[in-house]
Amino acid sequence: MALKDDTIYPQKKRRYLLPLLFLLTGTVICAAFGFTGNENFDLAKRQILLRNIGHELLLHAGDSTSRVLPIQEIAPHEYQIRFENEFSFEPDSLVKIIRQSLEKDPLAKDYIVNVLNCSGKDILFGYGIFQQKQNNIVPCLGRRQPRACYLVSIKFQNKAFTPIPKAYLIGGLSVFAFIGLLAARPLRTRRSGGTRADTNAAVLKIGDTLFEPGKRQITIAGITTELTPKENKLLKIFADATGNLVERQRLQKEIWEDEGVIVGRSLDVFISKLRKKLEGDASIQIVNVHGKGYRLQINDTII
Repeated sequence: MALKDDTIYPQKKRRYLLPLLFLLTGTVICAAFGFTGNENFDLAKRQILLRNIGHELLLHAGDSTSRVLPIQEIAPHEYQIRFENEFSFEPDSLVKIIRQSLEKDPLAKDYIVNVLNCSGKDILFGYGIFQQKQNNIVPCLGRRQPRACYLVSIKFQNKAFTPIPKAYLIGGLSVFAFIGLLAARPLRTRRSGGTRADTNAAVLKIGDTLFEPGKRQITIAGITTELTPKENKLLKIFADATGNLVERQRLQKEIWEDEGVIVGRSLDVFISKLRKKLEGDASIQIVNVHGKGYRLQINDTII
């Protein structure tokens, strides 16, 4: 059951993790380009609403023929409505016309309106509308303004028209990729760990000996003998390289690499102990190749 928990479950998690990461990545990409499209659409809609304000102001002044000039964005979130001809206006009507037009834009909750002369130097009328209605500032109502050349400037609060930048959204892809690597890495580690457990748990047949690395034991003629951790490592190395020379340096490094200190004769001592435990199997020999290392031979076959 422990093997199942370490190998099958992580594989299942990984199988669901990768599609999830792809889904999140796709969502970010779609959102990035979707917001770009929405941003362009909102800007186009805003231009129409602002032109409609100019159109309604002229109609209210009795002018149905002169033009509303192109809307200008004079600063971030600030737009200017210009007119071809002079006109007069009533502040009450101007406030109502702008309010009714901007009600069609759900983002336009807070804005300040200034009416200037065409030189742009003098503010002749101004007011502020806010989502918290008690903060509204609308002075000088009821005083009709004379016929003149006017500019209408409308400044929106920044947050009202700030779309999520596409660069931030696309940049989020790298974040998802990084999270995916972090999430998948331990799964891969656990999965590879499970593979090693499978190998260790397997019963290896060496000559007439049954070797179970996972249990650190050998069985010869029905008799089971326990192996020490170092003996187990030695036999596993020999089993993986049956018939081939295994150099002393490799054996010393792999067996004692975690201990830092290697005693010169330690290897020979453990080889001797391992030979003693394998002596019940006449088909196995651990042969010393002088000055080089050792070789595991089965049935006197040398490779």
